[in-house]
Amino acid sequence: MMKALYYDGPRQMNVRETAKPVPGEEEVLIRVVYSGICGSELSGYLGHNSLRKPPMIFGHEFSGTIEQIGERAGRLFPHLQPGVRVTANPLVTCGHCSACERGQQQRCVNRKLLSAALPGSNAEYVTVPARSVHVLPDHVTFEQGTYVEPLACGVRAAELAEAQPGHRVLIVGLGPIGLFALQAMQAHGVTAVYAVDRNPERLALAAELGAVTLNPLEVDVKQELERLTGGEGVDVAVDAVGAGATRTQCIECVAYGGRVIFTGLHEADSTLPVNHIIRSEIVCVGAFAYSAANFKSALQWIADGRIRMDEAWVVKAPFEEAGAWYERLISNPGPVAKVLLHP
Repeated sequence: MMKALYYDGPRQMNVRETAKPVPGEEEVLIRVVYSGICGSELSGYLGHNSLRKPPMIFGHEFSGTIEQIGERAGRLFPHLQPGVRVTANPLVTCGHCSACERGQQQRCVNRKLLSAALPGSNAEYVTVPARSVHVLPDHVTFEQGTYVEPLACGVRAAELAEAQPGHRVLIVGLGPIGLFALQAMQAHGVTAVYAVDRNPERLALAAELGAVTLNPLEVDVKQELERLTGGEGVDVAVDAVGAGATRTQCIECVAYGGRVIFTGLHEADSTLPVNHIIRSEIVCVGAFAYSAANFKSALQWIADGRIRMDEAWVVKAPFEEAGAWYERLISNPGPVAKVLLHP
């Protein structure tokens, strides 16, 4: 048996004993050290996510140590041994469809995500395919290991944005995905980044990372961006919220011929200014998850020290306090950028 944190219905998170998973022939059993709370799980917690039905174990941003290895996995991946420190790509794909063969695993027709279609990492143990497991370099901490997955989302957003030096980029929403997308843009040589959020503490985090910050409660974001860009607007806008208002804001702030990247998943449906998109030749792209290459890049960037997630921005809490932290992240997270749960 093991302890697990279950989503039992809207705003209901409960810790209880459940069966300890047994790894299959090509799987690895991981003892979880930390499991991050993802923004998509916040909408699930509220009952707004069609992919997350109770009872379910959330969690897909995690790190831990290998506990047990399936027989075939041990032969195929001899570097994976009990006690090795790891993280894992939680997007489980088939590996043989046309998308997987093109290296676009996020488009796999058979994809399954931990914490949605599969039991997640908010538990003492979780099983994943051995091919999804990544060894953490010695100098990368367990905390940093949990950041690989959300950073990979930022890496994918920057890739789809075709970000390059000279671009002006707008990031709307400064949760972990927004903060990582900001840094991914900078990794591509972007120096002019404008960051929008209503939370002054999170705006301060973005400012520390070098962004020009805009609070929509204090300024008209569209007018201010027109002033800052000489009336042209930004080249790229990333919506890391997923609300109708923020999606529309990104479209209205991007220049003619610009790109809007939708990565936030808060609302399933939104009304958008389609005629404006047409007349301005704006390219709108959905960014779901990441490819296997994006995930590897994220781990490498963290190992190289190119990505910041300061300890002061992170809270660690036991499973028993998860409900309170879900509520706080929804209402007023303050200066907290990431909550890491531990068994």
